[in-house]
Amino acid sequence: MSSPEPIKFTDGAAYERFMAPWSRSAGTLFLDWLATGPGLAWVDVGSGNGAFTELLLAKSAPSSVCAIDPSDAQIATARQKLSAKQVELSIGDAMALPYDANRFDVAVMALVLFFVPDPRKGVSEMIRVTKPGGMIASYTWDVMRGGTPPQPVWEELDAMGKPSARPPSADISRFAALKALWAELGIRDVETRELVVERTFADFDDYWLSMVVSSPSGVVGNLSDGEKAELKRRLQDRLPASAKGEITVHAWATAIKGRKVA
Repeated sequence: MSSPEPIKFTDGAAYERFMAPWSRSAGTLFLDWLATGPGLAWVDVGSGNGAFTELLLAKSAPSSVCAIDPSDAQIATARQKLSAKQVELSIGDAMALPYDANRFDVAVMALVLFFVPDPRKGVSEMIRVTKPGGMIASYTWDVMRGGTPPQPVWEELDAMGKPSARPPSADISRFAALKALWAELGIRDVETRELVVERTFADFDDYWLSMVVSSPSGVVGNLSDGEKAELKRRLQDRLPASAKGEITVHAWATAIKGRKVA
């Protein structure tokens, strides 16, 4: 069995259909839980196509936002939706942030930490660029307990012997691993929370286009016509539709926050 290709978010429009609605739902719960005041300087690490950044601007009234992502295509999509006056967008690495120390009041990773090859280094960088007393926070899909949105697709592909790529640092999505890392790095006043969200698709075709065709793991491209038909059958059997034909899927994330030692 060949190993699946690593997940790469290089298509901002496809990501918008695949993950942005999930990101907004979970991001709303996350920002409500952070309960920060207005007028703060934020850094959004791994900002993707700007879905969470838009939400941050709308809900948290920041004084400034710096958003960074390794994908030039994702940043290009973000530039189309975010005003340069509101957000400083950069292409860069979460493990080597191009910002001065003690610059931000809040550092966040929204659905990112489990994609960072070295989560400890990524969180250390967030701490470095955050002011003493500032907040360091993250949420990721709970991969280890099946909470990620494409979980049904992943499981059916596994059953077909066609495994799809998982985030490279999936273990960090566990609450125990998150709390251990935040404690190891000296972050204080640590709290955690589970974020449970749902998404309703108009019908199976909507689900298929959003969660399979638009997947960054290139699921469809790696399947023969017969395998695509089998995957469709498996998912249709698995996902019950309402009387209107709608399909509702649930997902959940592990969230953590704490403060840099003053």
